[in-house]
Order: sequence, then C-alpha cells, then structure tokens
Amino acid sequence: MRDCHLQVAKYQREEVRLPNEARKDIFARAKTNRKRLKDGLAANEDPTPIGQRTQGSYAMRTMIVEKDEDYDIDDGVYFKKDDLVGPKGGDMTPLAARDMVWDALYDKRFTIPPEVLKNCVRVYYNEGYHIDVPVYRHVIVKDAWTGKETDHYELASSNWKRSDALAVTSWFQGFNKERCANASKDGDKGQFVEVVRLLKAFARSRTSWKGKISNGFVISKLVADLWAGVADRDDKTLRNVAKAIRDKLSWSQAVKHPVLDENIIEEGNAKAKFLHDRLDEKLKHLDVLDEGDCDHEKAMSAWDNFFNTDWFSQQPDPDGAKSLTQKVGPAIKRGETRYA
Repeated sequence: MRDCHLQVAKYQREEVRLPNEARKDIFARAKTNRKRLKDGLAANEDPTPIGQRTQGSYAMRTMIVEKDEDYDIDDGVYFKKDDLVGPKGGDMTPLAARDMVWDALYDKRFTIPPEVLKNCVRVYYNEGYHIDVPVYRHVIVKDAWTGKETDHYELASSNWKRSDALAVTSWFQGFNKERCANASKDGDKGQFVEVVRLLKAFARSRTSWKGKISNGFVISKLVADLWAGVADRDDKTLRNVAKAIRDKLSWSQAVKHPVLDENIIEEGNAKAKFLHDRLDEKLKHLDVLDEGDCDHEKAMSAWDNFFNTDWFSQQPDPDGAKSLTQKVGPAIKRGETRYA
C-alpha cells in the first residue's frame, strides 16, 4: 500500500479536528448556559443540581469541523433522585424533569426558544451552535439484607432509563491511553481518537448522508471493537479499521454498549446498514493504493474520492524532488540534453 501517512495525519490535524479556539468558544457558551440554568432553577424554587458535566463528543475530544458550523455540545445536569419530587409526593416524571429544566433555561431574548426533546432540552444559538442538556437523577439503592449501598444514574427519556455518560467518557479516554503510545493526557492525541475523528468525517462527508448514517457514538464503539491488529501508519490503520467495520456490519449490525449491559443499536439497524454500504462503496477508491504503479497523484485522488474533498490533490509530492533527480540524473550523466 502506498504510504500516505503524512497526508492523512495532516488532513486529520488541519481539516478534521476541531481547533482549540473553537472548543473554547463552545465551552464558554456551555458555561453561560450552566449559569442561566442554575439561576433559573433558583428563581423558580426548583431543586439545585448536584453537578453539570460535559459529555459525548466534546468530552471525548472527537468533535470535528462541521461545514455548516452546526456544532453541539452535550452538557448534562444531575440531580438527587430524592429532590425530584412530583406534585403528589412521588417521583417526578422524566417529562416533568425536562420541562423543569426548560422553564429554567427559557429567556424571551432567544431568537429560537429552547426545545424539549426526547432525551434532552436543546438550546439554540444564532451562530449555528446548540447545547443539549440531558437531565439525570442520581439513584442510591440500599440492599435490604446487607445494608450495602450502590448507586447509578438514570436519564430522563421516555422513562427513567439507566445511563452513565461519564463512564462512557472514562471508557473512551482509557482505551485511547492504553492502546496508543502517542496519546496525550488530555485525550486530544492518540491514533484511536484520531481514527474516530476521520471516520466521523467520512460519515459526514456527503450532505445526502445526513440522518441516514450511524452517529459518532456507534462509530467510536465500532472502531474500539475492531482495533486489534492495526498498523502504525495512520493511513493503514484507518483503511484497515474501515474494512473491518464494513465486514462486521455485513453480518451483524448490533453494537454493544461499552459500559452498560445492553446494545447501543440492534440487529437490522438501518443506519448501520447504510454505513456498511457507503464504506463498501467508497473503500473501492483506495484499491489503487495497492497497485505497483500508484504515484502521488493517483493516491491523492483516491483519498479525495474517499473523503469527498479536493484537499489531498492540493498536497505536494514529498518525493517530487527525489523522483525528478532519479529521472533526469542518469540522462545528464550520459551527456543527453533534456528540455522542459
């Protein structure tokens, strides 16, 4: 396979990875939103949160550059279960919990008001950003026989559903650190996180694929599941993992959750099938990399076709000067004249 490690690594670093300044801007909005939520809850004499934490792609450092700048950040808010009490003294319903958060966040100055969705409250910003605020309750269970206490978190969805976004972030960061020698402490570097970003970029490379293809969480877990036996070069690793995901999805679309005893998606999932079909289709563009006469121009065109870009074709051939010397040098030694 022709070596395109430098170009693929540069593409990830300069075109795919979300720059630090953009991350800071997004988090600044999240902090403002947190204050608005706390102040609103206090003003309404509603329960005080026990915590607010970023999660999802922001926390896992897999956010990528979006062409339409439709960035989002998941910023969960956590309450004690005993504090979320309904009007008759029972547990507050999941919808009531989300409505409570919506009411605290609402501000008539918003161009688009916050929206209560199935799994969160979404806050829109004019610049294209939106912040999703999932609502959790912290549940403590005491064993009647031993007196031992265990705890877990539940998400306010269509019902109170067991969920642990913080544990997912820990799993992801731990995997990157354990498997990648170049992983950084903040989780921003590491071949695992970089390949996840690249495959997310592939999944979002065509506008017509939007809403039809697997999300970043599914892609992250698939990359982790099929990480064994990869190469040191980024281009080889990316291609090998993409092939492995395609092959896996051809016989099974179910993907297990990394920290809970359940599946993220089940057999027959339409978005996973779509991901399989698109990988099967676009990986064929990279077959030219295995040909003996594959030069820089052919290789860059192949990666452009895979990612639906023209970025690679604009990259200079790192071996261009050496190749020219190899072609012209022998002729000069023979006393031949070459013309441009």
